[in-house]
Amino acid sequence: MPLTHSEVLLFSGSSHPALAQEIADNLGIPLSRIQLDKFPDGEISVQLLESVRGRDVFVLQTVALDPNYYLMELMIIVDALKRASARSIVAVIPYFGYCRQDRKDQPRVPITAKLVANLLAEAGVTSVLTFDLHAGQLQGFFDIPVDNIHGRKPLLNKFKEYDIVDCIVVAPDVGSVKIARAFANQLQVDFAIINKHRVTSTEVDEIRLIGDVKGKDVLLADDMCSTAGTLVSAAKACQEKGARRIFAAVTHGICVGDAVERLENSPIEALLMTDTVPYSDRLKGSTKLVTVSIAPLLANAIRCIITDESLSSF
Repeated sequence: MPLTHSEVLLFSGSSHPALAQEIADNLGIPLSRIQLDKFPDGEISVQLLESVRGRDVFVLQTVALDPNYYLMELMIIVDALKRASARSIVAVIPYFGYCRQDRKDQPRVPITAKLVANLLAEAGVTSVLTFDLHAGQLQGFFDIPVDNIHGRKPLLNKFKEYDIVDCIVVAPDVGSVKIARAFANQLQVDFAIINKHRVTSTEVDEIRLIGDVKGKDVLLADDMCSTAGTLVSAAKACQEKGARRIFAAVTHGICVGDAVERLENSPIEALLMTDTVPYSDRLKGSTKLVTVSIAPLLANAIRCIITDESLSSF
């Protein structure tokens, strides 16, 4: 059911206006008007072009590709909304930047994910709607409500369009076991695990496959693809063990650096990803990337928040 413009305002930052417009179309409302610019010295300029007094406001900003700029822009937008007397401010963050910096894994390093949570709350965000956090426990970093919804359903719907035979889901590393198990449960198939020993954050010296993929169609399932190193090494391990076809599915297709080239030269037939991160020039030339929209999911989640319905089914 379409919402009325009086029920909700949806603003967009500059990181992903196409997704914001698609969400607005799904909700049946116009995008709220905002002017985003830069001062001559590079500082961010924000002006709301309509009244938000006493209104429930949603702001969409994905913190990826240029995370420092987009995070700062989001906080400035939120500050403007707070000072303009918005009743509530929900930050809709499809990809939560800095999410991987969630613990002290080395001496004298920050926990930046916690810092970002503090900054958002201090800026005036009253709740957060996000998509497939890198680790579920990140919700505990916030002192405000966080709704973390999942991208499996649209990815699986797209995966089922392929002519799949005797499928098995593979976790490309031990950190993605929960994700792979969830995909396997929904597909009602077995899952396997790639166990790798890292030398550095970019180098792996040993890879072992725990499970049987011989003659099967493999779906590598993870929450994100950044440089594609993990997915490609996992795909090669599955190929060496006799996998018939290899696909990959991730929520967040960050795909920076040489990711596209690595994927093009890999055994992966198709990488399915949602549009939490916008499509840009970095992805041009790829024949293997398949994007599915999360706009209907986010629109339904916003509708549930406005009407005080449960999001537990997401």
